[in-house]
Amino acid sequence: MNDYLPPSLSKIYQRLGIWAIAFMLVFVHACRVQPVDPTQPGTGSPTGKTADQYSADVAIQWASLQLKLTKTTAGFSPTVASRAYGYAGIAMYEAIVPGLPDHQSLAGQLQGLTTLPLPEANQTYNWALSANAAQASIIRNLYVTTSAANKALIDSLEKVLNAQFKESDEPANQRSIAFGQKIADALFEWSKTDGGHEGYNRNFPASYVVPTGPGLWQPTENGLKIPMQPYWGQNRTFLKANNDLPMPKPLSYSTDVKSSIFAQYLDVYAKSKNLTQVEKEIAVWWADNPTDTFTPPGHSYSIATIAVKTAKANLAKAAETFARTGIAVSDAFVLCWRCKFVYNNLRPYTYVRLAIDPKWIPFWPAPPFPGYPSGHATQSSSAATVLSDLYGDNFAFTDDSHVGREKDVSRNVEFKPRSFKSFMESAQESADSRFFGNIHTRQDNETGLAEGKKIGANINALIWKK
Repeated sequence: MNDYLPPSLSKIYQRLGIWAIAFMLVFVHACRVQPVDPTQPGTGSPTGKTADQYSADVAIQWASLQLKLTKTTAGFSPTVASRAYGYAGIAMYEAIVPGLPDHQSLAGQLQGLTTLPLPEANQTYNWALSANAAQASIIRNLYVTTSAANKALIDSLEKVLNAQFKESDEPANQRSIAFGQKIADALFEWSKTDGGHEGYNRNFPASYVVPTGPGLWQPTENGLKIPMQPYWGQNRTFLKANNDLPMPKPLSYSTDVKSSIFAQYLDVYAKSKNLTQVEKEIAVWWADNPTDTFTPPGHSYSIATIAVKTAKANLAKAAETFARTGIAVSDAFVLCWRCKFVYNNLRPYTYVRLAIDPKWIPFWPAPPFPGYPSGHATQSSSAATVLSDLYGDNFAFTDDSHVGREKDVSRNVEFKPRSFKSFMESAQESADSRFFGNIHTRQDNETGLAEGKKIGANINALIWKK
């Protein structure tokens, strides 16, 4: 056979060779496994019922237990408690979000949280069991110092809910439990890097040097020399957008009777002289003192629980509710405390005695930390903002969080349920309660409400759905 080819035919073969090579490259590339976003479920989605087909029982019962643990565990100040609600809420959401095809994980959206464990592709999961396992694990770690009796309650609830929600597919049950535990373990490891880990051991750090000078915070009637958690504002927020919010600024200090700041404190003093019975009830209802209650952020978490029950939400809606609310109160406390310890603003107790009436006694004792802005107002507003986004601006509910508590005999106040036409109405009353209690000025409350709305709006702006 003649090896010689005419030039025209040779060029044709060369072109065919080039096309063949190109085709093979495309074919090989197409056969390769494409990279998967590590923050999202794998290309093969889990099978079985989606998370929105389960009741909210798991979420409600764990939220209720966490409120009890916060009240009865030493060291769970409002700041420490807010953080615990944040991580527990996120754990609840991340344990079930792979079972919601239209929802998005928070991995890659929260500071320092780059990846989370993924479920096995094309395998059946029971999302109620995943949520149960995640809550049991994260709460054990967050409340590791709680009493033996409380630890028994955690174990008992986990077993009861496992028995209630397990199904006939035992491998799926075990797979679901293991996934929930992995989520909780990963989130707890992440939590150790935020600056607030084991904060219950350092509520009042003896090494802190209290700044002194005109207009700066001083110990009040409780006699505590060190303010609570002076470094909490240095902690990492969940959202970078919240961390980057500009810090508000209080009115300039002055004791001049014509100054704007004098008018603020005089207003508090005047209110103390004409409190109505209803205003006293409001002040006591929202006080939420640690050890007596689940703390102020717990009150918001309790309202979230009430919303879930009132709306008859499913597990998916409940988990997102607790995640958003937990993040809201946690970031609110970090930013509020950051501002408090930048300005070290005087409490009314100190200012009024200094500039108006040296023998004045307020209706409610001042907490042991600076005044501006109000923590109640900030966290209540932030929580109300996320809850309004989930349930609507006109969601009516009855707050029965403190029903059953013994009467406050010294102030002649009973704990009666309070009804609201919206979450923002309850946030406003929470803020007003601190003015009625004579422990915050109106500027403290107004600033807290405004900043809380910004914090909550940033949380709502996360990518919750795909």
